[in-house]
Amino acid sequence: MRFAPSLLSELGGSHRILKAPAHDGPAAQREPAVVQRVSDMLTTIERDGMDAVLRYARELDGWTDTQVELDAATIKRSGDHLTPAHREALELGAQRTRAFAQAQRDHLQDFETELAPGLITGHRYVPVQRVGAYLPAGRFPLTAGAFMTVGVPKVAGVDTVLACLPPGRDGTPDPAVLYSAHLSGADHVYVLGGVQALAAMAFGLLGERPVDILVGAGNAYVAEAKRQLFGTVGIDLLAGPSEVAVLADDTADPELVAADLLGQAEHGINSPAALITTSETLGHAVITEVERQLTTLTTAEIAGPAWRDHGSVTWAADADTAVALMDDLAPEHLEVITADDAHYHRALRNYGSIFLGPWSTVAYSDKGMAGTNHVLPTAGGAKHSAGLSVSRFLKPLTYQRIAEHATPLLADAVDVISDYEQMSAHRATATIRTERHQKGKDQK
Repeated sequence: MRFAPSLLSELGGSHRILKAPAHDGPAAQREPAVVQRVSDMLTTIERDGMDAVLRYARELDGWTDTQVELDAATIKRSGDHLTPAHREALELGAQRTRAFAQAQRDHLQDFETELAPGLITGHRYVPVQRVGAYLPAGRFPLTAGAFMTVGVPKVAGVDTVLACLPPGRDGTPDPAVLYSAHLSGADHVYVLGGVQALAAMAFGLLGERPVDILVGAGNAYVAEAKRQLFGTVGIDLLAGPSEVAVLADDTADPELVAADLLGQAEHGINSPAALITTSETLGHAVITEVERQLTTLTTAEIAGPAWRDHGSVTWAADADTAVALMDDLAPEHLEVITADDAHYHRALRNYGSIFLGPWSTVAYSDKGMAGTNHVLPTAGGAKHSAGLSVSRFLKPLTYQRIAEHATPLLADAVDVISDYEQMSAHRATATIRTERHQKGKDQK
């Protein structure tokens, strides 16, 4: 997350950088080697089919079985490997995510309206038929991902949701990720990772027709595979490293702000974390507190470099400047901790999801407890796109139903426009109807 130089010039002395990122550049770039490797893999899998998928599974994940789909009994028993408290927490997250998605679905309404006498138009929300969800399970098995990418499309009414998750070092899928997929209603679950998983779902190699949409997070190879497969299938979004930004004033607690910044920096060494504050005193206090917390954080080897290389603290002279700076960052996750959160909520326009007040933290959404979807745009994508939601799996399909007596309202104008554009076939579709309509009137 970086400010546009033109904005900084425009704001002049109304802001000051208290801590700048050590790394002067985007948090992540498309590596040419990754792009080429993914391209080669997709070409090979499209040509050689499941043989290539299994070959890559052996080479990259150590998977030696020829069967990649898990049976229903195995999926259902996955919860037996978890403590009761862990199972209950996952069940709560699945339930809340479904509840929020259902509330969203309930507010997406079909409609029909008569634009002019005899001209009826409207739209119907129709779900896509097949979704492929990738559930990463690397160093950090992100168990709530299935709630967002499997459970939400099922609420939308998607017929079939396939889920792929890579095998762990012991050759078995992570039981918590698997149980989350079960709770979320996955129709089929496959032990398959990385590029080969996405390609198998997109090319219809898993005993199903090709999926319509691929969703879910992953590493650089997974992100690149989604980029290259887009067009063959739809995708949720192209997400980079996880981001957090906090907008705070002098009422904020430095300990909470520092903890929330590190909470997202922990995702990876490329994860940006930014504080914009109207209190210079708070800004310096947070910088000190971050360093203190890093001394006891068990994931300091990740969060420390992320904060050093991609962390920033900026002082803003007033609320308007703070809003302008934050809207320019357009962060994935935005926390607001001020004396007037409602004002900032009204004023801010660019973010993936917003967390209002000191009792709201990004981790509540990350783990599925808040119910909202945590698949969100990064790298400034919030300026033009929203995060994943039930609406992504629904197509608002328009229709029109036109009565004969409405013919002059449409055909006469189409006749004129088509004549100007020299599109005679378009013009004929209108003039034929005009003639028939007039003939019918004359015969009455």
